[in-house]
Amino acid sequence: MRSVTVNEVPEAAQLIDVREVDEFEAVHAANAVNMPMSNFMSFIDSIDKDREVYLICKSGVRSAQVGQYLDNAGFDPINVEGGTDAWVATGLPTI
Repeated sequence: MRSVTVNEVPEAAQLIDVREVDEFEAVHAANAVNMPMSNFMSFIDSIDKDREVYLICKSGVRSAQVGQYLDNAGFDPINVEGGTDAWVATGLPTI
């Protein structure tokens, strides 16, 4: 699985935030979609297989775990290093 920094995530990326709903609602990358790790299996069919899949969480640990699962399922996921903490610290757009 590849990793990128928050500054390397394209603006129009398919960015999936795997944190829980309450964490996501508190703050998230402006273009992220929430698919919580605890419920991830129910979302897998909604992932666009024709686009790169960027995964983000709070710091990069949970997204790496989900990335391993997606890797085994035939995807080529990209983990966002530093997660939402790094996203916010860098000053990138959030909601």
